[in-house]
Amino acid sequence: MTSLAPRADFPLLAGDPALHYLDSAATAQKPQVVLDALQHYYTHDNANPHRGAYALSARATERYHDARGTVARFIGARDADCTLFVRGTTEAMNLVAYAWGTANVGAGDAVLVTAMDHHASFVTFQQLALRAGAELRIVELTPDGALDLESLRSQLDARVKLVAVPHVSNALGTINPVTTIVGMAHAVGAVVVCDGAQAVPHLAVDVEALGVDFYAFSGHKLGGPMGIGVLWGRRALLERMAPWQFGGDMIEVVGDRTTTFNALPHRFEAGTPNAADAIGLAAACDYLTALGMDRVRAHEVALTGTMLAALRGLEGIRIFGPADAEGRSGVVSFAFDEVHPHDLATILDEHGVCVRAGHHCAQPLMRRLGVPATARASVWVHSSPDDITALVTALQHARVLFADGALR
Repeated sequence: MTSLAPRADFPLLAGDPALHYLDSAATAQKPQVVLDALQHYYTHDNANPHRGAYALSARATERYHDARGTVARFIGARDADCTLFVRGTTEAMNLVAYAWGTANVGAGDAVLVTAMDHHASFVTFQQLALRAGAELRIVELTPDGALDLESLRSQLDARVKLVAVPHVSNALGTINPVTTIVGMAHAVGAVVVCDGAQAVPHLAVDVEALGVDFYAFSGHKLGGPMGIGVLWGRRALLERMAPWQFGGDMIEVVGDRTTTFNALPHRFEAGTPNAADAIGLAAACDYLTALGMDRVRAHEVALTGTMLAALRGLEGIRIFGPADAEGRSGVVSFAFDEVHPHDLATILDEHGVCVRAGHHCAQPLMRRLGVPATARASVWVHSSPDDITALVTALQHARVLFADGALR
């Protein structure tokens, strides 16, 4: 087994052959085609979209909307105008909480999140519940790191107005049965918002087939630029939502006392659009499409299986999340002896191995795991068995250092 995509596609990796980047869940490295798309836009097409009656502005506008179409197709959205560009998953969740939640969640209602949600979702809807005087309910986990569907079923009733669920856990890698969850939530009349930040770079996603009402993800986790993301929503819901930010381009007619607002998608994209990064995101989608999302998934399952087997061969390791690579993305979180994950990550860095250490913006989950933090290794299309070998070698070195007492 080798990498699916050559390191030569990624300038940062090509320039540092000794680097083993196993932190793709935090942010992905950028392929050359994305960097080229950004440079081309600023070199040849840069103008303010929607604002100029000249050819250059028209070209910038066209490229911005072409990018929207590309991203919509990548996630299976048939109505591109329901694919809104935002800054990232966090902003997408806040848009739902303010623009939909404020109008639809009130005192006596309930909002349901899961114990594996990361803070962009957990805190956002926790605060919505507090503002509205609603009850916050939390779906618990099974011992193997899956969502407890009986916990979900027991908490669903007519009071629940919104269910927030991650497609894939950022800390455990667990792939959740979203269609099943949607069916259960819709049966009681609840709207479902799905956090796809850890799913879109790794799985073939079809938002229409999933049945969700809202779906959010960040561009930088699939090789696109930072500062761009997407909220997809059902047209019937989006059209009933009031804008949550105000400014240029999202208006229709501004009177002295009142204002009417533009059609989708503009009413939720106030101000000068982030055109260059939208075009960069579209280039990332094209890159993954060319690789083939089925091949991306197969590569990650094989590599994750290799990583799980290798780590299980180490004494003193505790791995969190599903036991089977088929049940998770390319994320493996673990604790290693009594070594704090921050110390461990520092030692791994000396071997050129990059992993994430911390609570992964998922403190409620860490409490349930009984740890303050974990180390997390995550693979993507450029990862190879050599990266896993380097990780294991570095962990063995860490064991020696701490066994000798040199770092205690």
